Amino acid sequence: MVEMGVLKEGSTFAKLDLASYLSQDIYHGALVPLLSATVGLAWLARSRPTSGGAEKLPANFRAFEWSYFSVWALCAAADWLQGPYTYALYEAYGFSPAEIAQLFVVGYGSSLVFGCFVGSFTDRYGRKRCCILYCLLYLFSCLTKHFKRYSMLLVGRVTGGIATSMLNSCFECWMVSEHLQRHKFPEHLLSYMFSMMYTVMYCVAIASGLAGQAVTDAFAFRPVGGPDSIVYIGGYCGPFDLSIVCTTLGAMVISSTWEAQENYGSEGSVKVQAGGSVLANLRAASNLIRSDGQVLALGLVVSCFEGSMYAWVFNWTPALETQTLPPPHGVIFALFMMACMCGASASTLLGRRLSPRSSLLLAFGMGFVAFAISAGAAGGGSEGHLRLILLSFLSFEFAVGVYFPSIGTLKSEIVPEQVRGTVYNLYRMPLNAVVVGLLLSNIAPATCFKLNALLMFLAALCIRSVHPNLKNKNKMSDPELGLIGSRDQVDCHGASAPGLELVGVSGRRSENGTIRSPTAWSEGEIVGRRTSLESPTAASPLAALAATGGGVGGPGAVAGRTRLDLAGSAA
Repeated sequence: MVEMGVLKEGSTFAKLDLASYLSQDIYHGALVPLLSATVGLAWLARSRPTSGGAEKLPANFRAFEWSYFSVWALCAAADWLQGPYTYALYEAYGFSPAEIAQLFVVGYGSSLVFGCFVGSFTDRYGRKRCCILYCLLYLFSCLTKHFKRYSMLLVGRVTGGIATSMLNSCFECWMVSEHLQRHKFPEHLLSYMFSMMYTVMYCVAIASGLAGQAVTDAFAFRPVGGPDSIVYIGGYCGPFDLSIVCTTLGAMVISSTWEAQENYGSEGSVKVQAGGSVLANLRAASNLIRSDGQVLALGLVVSCFEGSMYAWVFNWTPALETQTLPPPHGVIFALFMMACMCGASASTLLGRRLSPRSSLLLAFGMGFVAFAISAGAAGGGSEGHLRLILLSFLSFEFAVGVYFPSIGTLKSEIVPEQVRGTVYNLYRMPLNAVVVGLLLSNIAPATCFKLNALLMFLAALCIRSVHPNLKNKNKMSDPELGLIGSRDQVDCHGASAPGLELVGVSGRRSENGTIRSPTAWSEGEIVGRRTSLESPTAASPLAALAATGGGVGGPGAVAGRTRLDLAGSAA
């Protein structure tokens, strides 16, 4: 790629007059106001890992934070750099809108098909290995973008679809498991990690949009070796080359800084996943989704919102195209990411008063209004319509910024660790089916936006069925009708229970005999259906194995190897 040294005439690098640059159109003119709002909200919502500085951080928390976010920034940048230019590159190669839609369908279809197995593959063979595999797959996908050959681009879309499934599950699963299982950091620090995760992601996205635009403007888009060549460099290929650099560095940092011991999830699931089959893990996750209403409802929320988001990704470029004002894709993308970061900051500020569920309802309401407005304004053609469409798109991206930290917190609370990677990817199956259906129907952008508004409404209906506090405190669930986890406690009222095997009760036993289970299940046996353990004398509705009247094993003690059903009676 050495021939990329030819600067394009009139490139951004040659424009030294900042005032002229910022005033050339409505997109550049929005940069400074929106950037100011982004910085201001980010400052107000800045996250701190401790409360008031009174609590000391665990000794190795900062090292863990740095090792994860350095990788996350590079790998997220590789994805963000491509987003604004995929449609534009295919269009520059001369492909028709129908052919471009087919290429997008192949990418989403790849995520749909391989996403069924990516999660199980990740849980079985290790999350660190799969994060490195993501880097390699994305690197190959970016290389194919240099070829003006439809079959080559199709192959790149397949590998890119698989990589996207990994990006949206492997990295988060690795972080959650390392945080809670290996390092056993306090759970409140996980909320801080999610907040920082999306702050880093949006900062990287803004920088990626501007960097991608600069590279696109700087180097001419041209074939290598003559007009008949199928290999192109410069122009819209530039951001994909930056992506290659990011994925290469990401794989190197993962290999050198992440724990040498592979991460399969929770300790209890390592044996199952390392010795079991991918299909068995997939079956377990499918059983969980079918049998647990909250896990199912959360999956429907993800499918509705993110399905509409990916359908919008395909349609925002043609919706903003006009004869008089060609859209600067990188600048527009940077604006979108600023709006996202504003939403993420607002989510942090709202989170001090609102639950994640309430924040999601707000996001879905905003998304509904934004798509309704853009559906009415699409195709108008005037500058007024263009401004209205841009404003509605920025409003939707603000809703996206609210959505991701909130849904990340809910998923970490509701989806069991043992099958987290598998369930996350199963969530993407209907999501990709929605997107593929919308793209194959070849509908106009305005019609797509109307359908997206309907999906926002359905997401709002589904989220009303999700109650994370009830999930954590009053239910025990297992994809095989066993037991996966609870954040509650078993209280023996001062007595130890040496002979009682409790599936999933791990952690320290306090002086009064209380066994606390903040995160994971270990060994033992509790049998029965999913319901809460009831005890008239228990402080907790879930757990108490009361050692007094009506309890198990008689007053003051729990004796023998006792099997309990989940209604609280001795089996």
